[in-house]
Amino acid sequence: MGVEFYFRWLSIVLIDLSLAGDNALVIGMAVRTLPRRQKRLGIFFGTLGAIALRVTFTFIIAQLLMIPLLQALGGLILVWIALRLLRQNPGGEGKVREGTTLAEAIRIIILADIIMSLDNMLAIAAASHGNLFLLIFGLGLSIPILMVGAAFISWLMNKYPWLVLLGGAILGWVAGEMLVKDRIVHGWVAPYAGFLKWFAPAFLALAVVAIGLWWASRIRRSSEQSALAPHKEH
Repeated sequence: MGVEFYFRWLSIVLIDLSLAGDNALVIGMAVRTLPRRQKRLGIFFGTLGAIALRVTFTFIIAQLLMIPLLQALGGLILVWIALRLLRQNPGGEGKVREGTTLAEAIRIIILADIIMSLDNMLAIAAASHGNLFLLIFGLGLSIPILMVGAAFISWLMNKYPWLVLLGGAILGWVAGEMLVKDRIVHGWVAPYAGFLKWFAPAFLALAVVAIGLWWASRIRRSSEQSALAPHKEH
């Protein structure tokens, strides 16, 4: 094993550390409303499921990224995921939305991880230069990084509920970046690419937060009306 091998090994470590944050954020948001035991199971099985699919997709990722509008579609799905996660408990107040289950959290984690990991998988595949050991190492290293990061983020969001909205804004921003970076979309908006590079992520980040706040107020009013209903009957 020469200097080049260790250089590529270090590159993969840095790629994992720099790109795992968004994925850990999704996992933390997805499990934050679950009971403690189910939260641990959600992080564990969600991460393992996502990594298993990463292993599969990494070998064909270059071909996948050539599919027209795939990355743009992924960005739109990510917006839907962000809104779905915010709807669980947008303002950090009141009861957790019914239907938030361990299975649902795992499904969200796996879907979001695959969508958000296109660049991650491509970077690892490129850095490994066909070395199977480095490729598997890079994907395996994602597991502890995601698990530890997700647990910490989940704890922070339960302690500081406003971070949930911030997390939604980050996911909206990432979705905007994916939309603009899509090869087909980039070709359509080439004259305005410099402007849209910042506008699209900012717009979607603000839109996700605005909808999250609207949902929070709507849920709060619904809870207040439900609490007053029994008194009206008497």
